[in-house]
Amino acid sequence: MTYEGMRPPGDWSAVTPERWSQGWRRLVLAAGMLVFPLVTAAGIPEYSHGSDAIAGYLIVAGFCCCCALAGASAARLAWTPFWLMLGAMGALFLAALPFARTDAFFLCAVIVSMAAVFVRRYVALTVAACALASLVVPCLVRSWHDGPGWGQALAIVFTSLTVYAFSEIARANRSLVEARAEVARLASEAERARIARDLHDLLGHSLTAITVKSALARRLAAGEDSRALPEITEVETLTRQALADVRAAVSGYREVTLVNELARGRELLRASGVTADLPTATDVVDVSYQELFGWVVREGLTNVARHARASRCTVTLSALEVEVRDDGVGSCAPYGNGLSGLRERVAAAGGRVEAGPASPRGWRLRVSVGETVAALS
Repeated sequence: MTYEGMRPPGDWSAVTPERWSQGWRRLVLAAGMLVFPLVTAAGIPEYSHGSDAIAGYLIVAGFCCCCALAGASAARLAWTPFWLMLGAMGALFLAALPFARTDAFFLCAVIVSMAAVFVRRYVALTVAACALASLVVPCLVRSWHDGPGWGQALAIVFTSLTVYAFSEIARANRSLVEARAEVARLASEAERARIARDLHDLLGHSLTAITVKSALARRLAAGEDSRALPEITEVETLTRQALADVRAAVSGYREVTLVNELARGRELLRASGVTADLPTATDVVDVSYQELFGWVVREGLTNVARHARASRCTVTLSALEVEVRDDGVGSCAPYGNGLSGLRERVAAAGGRVEAGPASPRGWRLRVSVGETVAALS
C-alpha cells in the first residue's frame, strides 16, 4: 500500500502546497482585500462631484483590475507582470488622492499588503512608512481640511500583518508537506531495503545450502545405478533457478543511484545531528561507477550515523574515487557484514577499498577504481 493510500478519508493533513497557497484560502483573502477599494469609492462623493467623482470611480475601478491581474500573475509565478501591476496600483493610488483624499490610503493598504508577501526583508519599514504617510499627508495638505488618518493607518498596519501571517503559515505548511513526502519516501526505501535483506539473508542462504547439498548428493549417486539420480538432478536445477530468481528480485529492490544516496545521506546525517558536507552534483563521477559509488556512500554514511559519534562528515568525489570521512571516535572493531559485502562488490568491479582511522581523528572509507587502482598498485 502506498503512503497516499494510508490517509484516512477527510484527512485535512493531505493538503498540498498548491491547495494551500493557491486554493480557496488565497481567493478568500484576495476577495477580502477588495473591501478597501469599495471603502475608497464610498468616500469619493464626500470630496468630489460631477466629472471629478466619475474620474475617481474610474481610478478605483482601474485599481481593482490591476489588483486582480497582480494576483493572477503571482499565482502563475510571473513576477515581471506582477511588479508592473503593483507599480500601476501605486500610480493609481497617487492619482486617487485628489478625489478621495484621506480615504485613498485604503488603497495603500492593499498595495502594502501584497508587497509584504514578497518583499519580506523590508516589510516593517514599508508598513511604517505608509502608515506614517496616512497620518502626516492629510495634515500637510491644508486644502483637505482633514486630520490624521488614524483609521487608514490602522488598516495599513493590521491588514499587512494579517496577510504576512497568512503567507508565513502557507510557507510553513508547504515545508511540512514536503518534509512528510520525504519521510514517506525514506520509509518506502527502508521497507524495500528490509525486504531485499530478508530475501537475501533467509531465502538466499537457504537456497544456496540446498543447491550445494543437491550437488553433493548427485555426485554420490552418480556411481550407483539409482533412480534417485534424475530426481536429485531436477532438485538441483530447481534450486539453482530459484536462487537466480531471488538474486534478481534482490537486485531490483536494491536499486541504488549516487544522487539518491547523497540525498538520503544528507537527511540521515541531519537527523543524527551530524553536519553534512556532501557534494550536490555527481557529474564528475564516471557513469559506469555511479551505482558502485552509491553503495559506498550508503555504507559509509550509515556507519557514520550509527557508530561514529561524529560532528561532521565529508564526502569527496572524483571520476574514479569516492571518500567518506568523519571526525568521530573511529573504530578498532572487526569489519561488519556491510563493509565485507562492500569489499566484495568493489573487488568485483576491479576496485580497492581502504578503511581505517583518519588523521588527526575520525574514520575514513575510500574506494578507488579503474586507473586510480592501477596507479596505486
